[in-house]
Amino acid sequence: MKKIDISKKGLKKKKEKIKKFIKKNYINFFKNFPIILIFILTCLANTILLRLLTIHKIYNPKPILIDLGVLLIISSFTFLFKNKKSKKRYLFFWEIFTATLCTIHAIYYTYYSSFASISLLATSTFVVDVGDAVVENVMKIEDFIFIIPLIIFFYMFKKLEKQRQKELNKSENKISFINLIATGAIILLISGLMITKTEWSRFVKMWNRESVVSSFGLYVYQTNDFFQSIQPKINNLFGHDKAYKNVKEYYDENSYQQEKNEYTGIFEGKNIIVIHAESLQTIALEKSFEGTEVAPNIKKLASEGLYFSNYYSQVGVGTSSDAEFTFSTSLMPSSSGTVFVNYFDRKYITIQQGFKQKNYYTFSMHGNTGDFWNRATMHENMGYDKFYSKSSFDIDETIGLGLSDKSFFKQTVEKIKKIDEEHEEPYYGTLISLTNHTPFSDLELMDEYKTTWTLNINGENVTRDYINETTLGNYFRSVHYFDQAIGQFINDMDEAGLLENTVIVIYGDHDARISKKYYNMMYNYDPYTDKIKKENDEGYIDYNDYMYKLDRKVPLIIWSKNKKINKEIKTATGMIDAFPIVGNMFNVKSPYELGTDTTNKKDNVVVFTDGSYVTNKIYYNGQNGEIYNINGEAVDEEYIDKNSEYANKIIEVSNDIITYDLIKEIENKASEE
Repeated sequence: MKKIDISKKGLKKKKEKIKKFIKKNYINFFKNFPIILIFILTCLANTILLRLLTIHKIYNPKPILIDLGVLLIISSFTFLFKNKKSKKRYLFFWEIFTATLCTIHAIYYTYYSSFASISLLATSTFVVDVGDAVVENVMKIEDFIFIIPLIIFFYMFKKLEKQRQKELNKSENKISFINLIATGAIILLISGLMITKTEWSRFVKMWNRESVVSSFGLYVYQTNDFFQSIQPKINNLFGHDKAYKNVKEYYDENSYQQEKNEYTGIFEGKNIIVIHAESLQTIALEKSFEGTEVAPNIKKLASEGLYFSNYYSQVGVGTSSDAEFTFSTSLMPSSSGTVFVNYFDRKYITIQQGFKQKNYYTFSMHGNTGDFWNRATMHENMGYDKFYSKSSFDIDETIGLGLSDKSFFKQTVEKIKKIDEEHEEPYYGTLISLTNHTPFSDLELMDEYKTTWTLNINGENVTRDYINETTLGNYFRSVHYFDQAIGQFINDMDEAGLLENTVIVIYGDHDARISKKYYNMMYNYDPYTDKIKKENDEGYIDYNDYMYKLDRKVPLIIWSKNKKINKEIKTATGMIDAFPIVGNMFNVKSPYELGTDTTNKKDNVVVFTDGSYVTNKIYYNGQNGEIYNINGEAVDEEYIDKNSEYANKIIEVSNDIITYDLIKEIENKASEE
């Protein structure tokens, strides 16, 4: 009992010590310096109001804690100033800065459904675009609300300034500084431990700015945005001369030579519609349940057109935007950051620009916001005459991230018909789908398609639904929905008389990012036992990492109504090869293409951003040097070394072009000579 009493007394003493510590270091501190507390609360109120008015979420404690931690650190520097006037100016600056920042973000969000970026504002027409609207809406409370905390702060500052404030000596100023900055750091550390892996990934990529603000708060978002904005400029300071020499030598030795073949110029002068199919994998075209194919319409187009059945996405952290970039430029994605976000202001030679030089009208359409992946800015740079984003569509049906694919494609037919009527010249259009985007869970409208089947066991019909409610099952249902949307789009285009002189190109932008375990389940599920086969079971497939990598390939289909071309290309082909393939058919080219036309090649090297590559014979892992033999054909060291050297060179040249804006420099120097 005595030991228990002692422990209780010890616990009580500890509590008393903690109370005294808090009172001494915080309660008494803020009593002596209430303006610091008011500064923190008013700035924090503005960031909370911003999230409330934009993303309508304030219940998440993480951004509040992170903003609080940052504000404590900011306010700590007040005690490094020697006189009251300097301290006053410092606090006033940050108070005004926060109010102004929140106002800019609120206005920007109203028109772009995303948060502003330093680099995007510096190169966009944001101020011009929304200037009149700001004036028209000036009487709305949203335009004034961030001024309220600012007014409160100024009022309280003037009121407290009349009262006698405690003067601190040098030592006390130092202690106050350390206490505040340490407290802020501890809060940030605790908040950081609460952040999920997915949230950290979004923070690094910065493709979804709304998500970053929602998880990390305004100040960390803006700091991250600042460093992301200056990263390309910092990169430009180092290694330029070596990079220029490397790229110039590569193109001098590998000058562009168009390899004419049976497909050269066969579609010249025709319209072209490119469908950027979100997360569409080749494996979906091969699956069926209860006799119903997952993607019958797309499969039909593949069987009637030119179908690349070994086509691989080569994306990096930029996923969908990387696919757009690589398809359009025949360059690799950046190994550092995302081209659409970090290197959008560089000069690129794109397939869209090539069609414009042939007097085509170019446009793009997407049911999401123009700010998503910075498409509004990048599409203009790529050479599109017009970008029809979310604001151009009637959002009458929403699934997942935004406008449903069925509604989107239905509305695009109306817009394409209008373009066809208004423009005498042919057109190049890109349609970017959206519904088939992870996590494939918002599928209430797709319940008619089930990934199940019925089999007869001992005279009874038994329904198996082993993947029906899994991520893979939901994915197949989602693809089926997208396939229906494509089928209806083709029918609507035909009825509108828009297919007679139009070529349709469909490509999967990247794989669906579905875990390997679901593929293993699909290959090794035994419907009779309703269990997954084990290694010793008959028919067991040893599904390894390389089989998984090969299963993640995506389709490329080139189709026309007159079925002018009808062939399956089994040669390994990458996203980087799309420009040379499609360009050859329309006589459009770029001197900086790093890909190749694979329509008549027996073998090809598809390079990935980590240095790995795949050919028709092997998959080479650039990280550990492992080799996976695909077709059983023996390869020698020369074959491996030659392709490895090529893979590294392609990555190096492409990165140098992007990082140092070398296409612009090479062309400027050529024009001066």
